[in-house]
Amino acid sequence: MWYIVRPGDSLYILAKRYGTTVEDISNANNLTSLILNIGQRLYIPLSDKIIRYTVKAGDSLYSIAQAYNTTVSSISSLNNLTNTQLYIGQSLIIPRYSEVVVKVDNANIRNGAGVNSKVIARMDKGARLELLSEQSNWYLVRLYNGNKAWVFANNVDLKAYAGNKPILGILGFYTLYEGPSLPSSFASFVQNKDNISMVGLFLWQISRDDPTQIVPFGQFTDTEINTLVNIAHRSNIKIVPVVHNLLYKPGGTKLAKELIKELVSTPENRKEFSENLLELIEKYNFDGVNIDIEDAFVDDKERISLLYKEIANTITPKGYYLSASIPSRISDEPFNPFSDPFDYAAIGKSVDQFVVMLYNEFGWPGSPPGPPVTAGWMDKVLRYTLTRVPAEKVVAAVSVFGFDFNTTTGKVTYVTYDAATKLAEKYNKEITFDEERETPTFSYTDDEGNKHEVWFEDAQSIKAKADLAWKLGIDGLALWRLGMEDIGIWTMLTNDVVVKNF
Repeated sequence: MWYIVRPGDSLYILAKRYGTTVEDISNANNLTSLILNIGQRLYIPLSDKIIRYTVKAGDSLYSIAQAYNTTVSSISSLNNLTNTQLYIGQSLIIPRYSEVVVKVDNANIRNGAGVNSKVIARMDKGARLELLSEQSNWYLVRLYNGNKAWVFANNVDLKAYAGNKPILGILGFYTLYEGPSLPSSFASFVQNKDNISMVGLFLWQISRDDPTQIVPFGQFTDTEINTLVNIAHRSNIKIVPVVHNLLYKPGGTKLAKELIKELVSTPENRKEFSENLLELIEKYNFDGVNIDIEDAFVDDKERISLLYKEIANTITPKGYYLSASIPSRISDEPFNPFSDPFDYAAIGKSVDQFVVMLYNEFGWPGSPPGPPVTAGWMDKVLRYTLTRVPAEKVVAAVSVFGFDFNTTTGKVTYVTYDAATKLAEKYNKEITFDEERETPTFSYTDDEGNKHEVWFEDAQSIKAKADLAWKLGIDGLALWRLGMEDIGIWTMLTNDVVVKNF
């Protein structure tokens, strides 16, 4: 859980309060000193996800709330208290996360706790805002851009959560229409925005003509982007462009690697690219950027890390958020040419969000049949990642798609949830849930006599990944991509996960 250091705090006091150790807190935050600073944000690793407190002489709801960085209203709500009176020995559950949910059609968000304060944003019904503090009949909340603001209590419902369900941010990747079987992400985004914390628009690419420049990926208008930004911000969702080096035709991965080599080759190139990112962010009122480099030469490893550092130096002072999508690896040793160019520790120091792309375990050319992400692979990659990157930055990117493996010809086809279930129905095959890999699967023989094995994701498999993410203490899940998923995922998130702000 997250904690903001207050006057009088020490690592010893925090370890005792939360039932952990000084060593565990230090390791979780990569601390090199025992000295804490007021306002410092710490991740507290907990062995028990539910925090229980026994009332002592002199305690009050206010003093307990202060000690645990929560509010009186949150403790009262979670414990169904009808007044502020406590008794010695009383057991209280301490909220792990609290939010307010807008219940009116249009809620004013102000820069102060009062109706005379300036309105700085407006939120639509259903918008979820992390609760930070309270004052009279006003709540201090965190906005999509990280800023703090106030909302009138009568316009929202307060919800406090104990930690018995995963508390995770949800990043949804957004793409344009890619053909009849791969629809645009728009409908999924708009219909499910109450369960999305952040959206990444996979709509920009490093220019093939000059890699310091950024060009649109696909056909869209400024008006369409402005509409998406407005929808996101009025729902308290962080929105960023995804700038990538993928899918060049002609040229493919060879061109992608060469462009990255040129981009990172000089400080001047890295700086110009970073300044162009800043221009893109400011043009559309984005909240930051996600950089998705997936094809690069291993000997560019150090310079790639310097690129992320330069981007951070350019956009972070302006208050913008830097997210990086990074191929998965399981050690510092040479592992895979796809992921070897990425230094987890170095990149992790520069970025605000480290998105580990887990969906390359199966499905590559020559791959045996299997799901995009197994539970075992996810566990192995994340445990390594957590030795290099603070848990507060780590997001696990999982697929919502699947693969149809033609085991006769060796061809692998990308399938959505709908496509997979329609195949099973067409060939009258039962879908089973593989308990070891925690993924649904079935086999069939097509009309030409070719044998197939299909692996894909559904609500149950994504729930298993959410549970593992929560167990490991990372910040959230990313879904590639909106519009390809089992719609039951959204019901599962509503019922079985607390979707928090990033």
